[in-house]
Amino acid sequence: MSRYRVAVHIIPREGILDPQGHAVADALRTLGFPGVQDVRVGRHVVVETDADTAEAARTETRAMCERLLANPVIEDFEIASITRS
Repeated sequence: MSRYRVAVHIIPREGILDPQGHAVADALRTLGFPGVQDVRVGRHVVVETDADTAEAARTETRAMCERLLANPVIEDFEIASITRS
């Protein structure tokens, strides 16, 4: 069994109001970044877990997201990376 570090991005679903993202987008345009069209503000979660393979770590982390880490009604999640630690 090996230890894996799994990085997960959790963001509001499309169509869900994201006032923090809207405020950041407005501020960026005010600061001289006129090309900014949209900003979604979410969370970055890093899980360290023991598993036999990277795929097993991915499967386990996906279950964690579905059951606790992400609210399936208003959030989407993406497993960004899996590294052996």
